Amino acid sequence: MKTKSLYLTVALGLMLGFASCDMDYYPSDEQSSDILIQESSSTIMDGCYSLLKDEIEYLGWPSGNSYCRHYFQMAEFPSDNICLSGKSTDPLFQATTYTMTDNLQNVGSLWMIGYKIINMTNTLIGALDENNPNEQQILGEAYFMRALIHHNLVTLFAKPYACGRGNMGIPLRTASISTETKRDPVGDVYDRIVEDLKKAAALMANEPRGNAGYPCKNTALGLLSRVYLFMGDYENCIVTVNTMLGGSDKTYIDPSDKLDPNLASYFANAKTSKETLFCIAHELTDDRGQSSIGSMYNGDGGGWGEIYPSFPLMNLYERYPMDIRYSEFIKPQYKNNAAPSASKKVFIPNGTPGSTERRDIVNPCPTATYDAVSGQYSFVESGVNYTVENRAIQGEYNEYHVYYNGEDLTVRIIPSNITARNTYPKYYITKFGYQDGSPTLSSPVVLRWAEVILNRAEAYARLTGYDKEALDDVNVIRTRAGIPAAGLFATTNMHGYANAIDVVMDERRLELAFEGHRMFDVYRNQQNMNREYPGLQAWKEIQFDFNKEPHILYPIPNAEWTVSGIQQNDGY
Repeated sequence: MKTKSLYLTVALGLMLGFASCDMDYYPSDEQSSDILIQESSSTIMDGCYSLLKDEIEYLGWPSGNSYCRHYFQMAEFPSDNICLSGKSTDPLFQATTYTMTDNLQNVGSLWMIGYKIINMTNTLIGALDENNPNEQQILGEAYFMRALIHHNLVTLFAKPYACGRGNMGIPLRTASISTETKRDPVGDVYDRIVEDLKKAAALMANEPRGNAGYPCKNTALGLLSRVYLFMGDYENCIVTVNTMLGGSDKTYIDPSDKLDPNLASYFANAKTSKETLFCIAHELTDDRGQSSIGSMYNGDGGGWGEIYPSFPLMNLYERYPMDIRYSEFIKPQYKNNAAPSASKKVFIPNGTPGSTERRDIVNPCPTATYDAVSGQYSFVESGVNYTVENRAIQGEYNEYHVYYNGEDLTVRIIPSNITARNTYPKYYITKFGYQDGSPTLSSPVVLRWAEVILNRAEAYARLTGYDKEALDDVNVIRTRAGIPAAGLFATTNMHGYANAIDVVMDERRLELAFEGHRMFDVYRNQQNMNREYPGLQAWKEIQFDFNKEPHILYPIPNAEWTVSGIQQNDGY
């Protein structure tokens, strides 16, 4: 029998203390612990939600040390959506550069807090009666939260389900007291998540008991659609989403009325929007300022503003510049807050050809000259004339390329008065800000209808004979984003895409950017992550090969495996 980890043995008194500092405690000779839990079940559940956002000291690091901040950064920063413009002492740097170690604060505290929440839910599940109508909602919430945290952890610390059910997963905790800590197989963890979400959906009401910081029936089903998608169970993914929409089979149902019609203000109002199925609800008193998720993306209001959209993501957005997801949530920073200048500069990656070292941008960026006759940009650098090719992509879209320093490079031509940090053009990302007017305050969205619709779209696209349904779902998302009719898809007009699944994956990237989906979307499909663009990350395509790139997975925290003896992930 292995020694239990300190992470996984949280006494009931400690759990109740986390749930609320002013909870009424009954004398032990008057009430049993089960009655205490039953009487205080909603308070304990609220404590679980608080643990998602509260700053918890870990290894002497309290500031910014919250589950939601770490999760959203650990899930998003290893992707090809972002570039980091400078080195940071924050462990987000290691996540961004695939240099993680097992003693980092984000790795350890996410694991610790996650299992505290799981243990709290286990206590409620063990004490509440599913046959008692007065206890069903809280019990359903407990099942949902247990499933959510298990899924967060298994996707970060274990190989994707598609790589095999028998691979090492994470310790599966389904009771508040356990005598052994071991890594259960990935398949067993997913089976339990599915079971928990079905139970949660059966127990919870159709409406939450508050704002979107509380789950309801459709919250559980929405997460279940994600889990089925990750498992490759496409038929059940579709049926689950259709159940949410009032159907019972794979027949298409229009989901457009589930989206917030005002996308531009959606994220600032996520707590109360009909689109949100679950968020980590924050109040003004929860504003973390520079320690918030939004601070790294947005320099407004004192934020750090050091993470910018990657070149490839920007090129994808700029196929349709009127896209609200681009015009409203990605803000170029011009000198003195002026309008963009008519003059242009060429932003060229600068580095050693063939090297996997990080690359800055040629500094100073050369001024671009436009020839109205040829329709081409050109520039002179070190006495050499260069012509910028406006290259057709997929037969319909264009990207700028130049043959520079012996390489064919993707470049960007940008107004010359844009500001830069360490040569990288500044584009602030505002998805995590402006709630209640604060640039650094948001209620980070964990699950929303747009994702659920795209879950169904991908599932349709992966089944034979459902391309039209997949494209219809994509068009619902694009129409809400302000894409004109000419930019919508049909089986007879794929706009240069080879198949429906490629359409869906690009749409997921556009719609869900920075929300913690892209890394999972790439790796669960066993694809490579191309990060050959400027930034602090290495200039390389990360191979989906755990022998070559073991750091695709996060390490089991040092404070866990050294105590419980569970096996560490390879490569650490």
